[in-house]
Amino acid sequence: MNPADKTTRFTATALAVCLCLAAGCTADRDGLPVYELRGATMGTSFSIKVVEPPESIRGIEDIDMERLGRDVETEILDVENRMSTYIDDSEISRFNDYRDTDWFSVSALFCDAIREALNLAERTDGAFDMTVGPVVNLWGFGPTGRIETPPDADELAERLALTGYERLHADCARPAIRKDLAGLYVDLSAYAKGYAVDRAAAILRDRGIANFLVEIGGELRAAGHNARGKPWSIAVERPVAGGRSVQNIYELADAAMATSGDYRNFFEHQGLRYSHAIDPRSGRPVRHDGASVTIIADTAADADGLATALLVMGPAAGFEFAEHESIAAYFLIRDGDDGIAERETSAFVRRTRTTPGPGRQ
Repeated sequence: MNPADKTTRFTATALAVCLCLAAGCTADRDGLPVYELRGATMGTSFSIKVVEPPESIRGIEDIDMERLGRDVETEILDVENRMSTYIDDSEISRFNDYRDTDWFSVSALFCDAIREALNLAERTDGAFDMTVGPVVNLWGFGPTGRIETPPDADELAERLALTGYERLHADCARPAIRKDLAGLYVDLSAYAKGYAVDRAAAILRDRGIANFLVEIGGELRAAGHNARGKPWSIAVERPVAGGRSVQNIYELADAAMATSGDYRNFFEHQGLRYSHAIDPRSGRPVRHDGASVTIIADTAADADGLATALLVMGPAAGFEFAEHESIAAYFLIRDGDDGIAERETSAFVRRTRTTPGPGRQ
């Protein structure tokens, strides 16, 4: 879950993994041993906690924590090297530079990510759209730098004409992707961190690990229990720009969680607030009272993308959509100058056990 926003730079960063091995592992008082892997990736950080790993992971057999760390590092770095627009020779950058509409050969992993992202875009009727990057950049929320005034309407229309998930296609039997418009630009920054979380979680499960928490830039996936033998406790941040505090705490087991919010990255012009949450359908920042959306899903990639889509839809249309689709969604809505209202879908209530936080006192 990313309790701030989705604008962390998706950059090429060398991974530096710090392993908490048997001699230096941590544990809660009277709790089980916790082995930790930490490092940097995608312009942000990652953290993996493994509780009471099987004996084979502790080094008694041929697999140990150091090897596990290298394997996880390699998997996360592989996702970054394929999906980062900040890496010139990544698969996504090479496809964006490709000025043709013929099929473009890609790896099976990258094609799978594009196909799933396209499914999400279609499911949300374009509220999630991985081709909106040129418009986001025009509003000053991309790598081209900040702006202080809204863009010109004609230029916005020109950029918007270069977008549209319907113009992107995937044939993963090849595997290959293609675009109907040579200038189409694909950006998976609202999907790739969640996808990397899922890949890392798959490695842990393949090693026989049942209890873990994987987190990259706030997007996370939990399995089993924590060091105290209970579901993992996950905090949802209160959506205020001036500081950091907890809105609520939820217990999570065998599920993924992600949050998208608009309260960290914005600019103001002539008394109006323009957030980084751009509606791909209009090309403009959203204009509603929704501050953040938290999603619980089976995969972190789905949670990541759905949080973005429902934030774009807003607390009214987004809630209605989530209820209809049985999506576990938690909306935080601005209520007056400092107030925050909460709204949970039926699926969210079913999937959580709530510990009262500041927002419920």
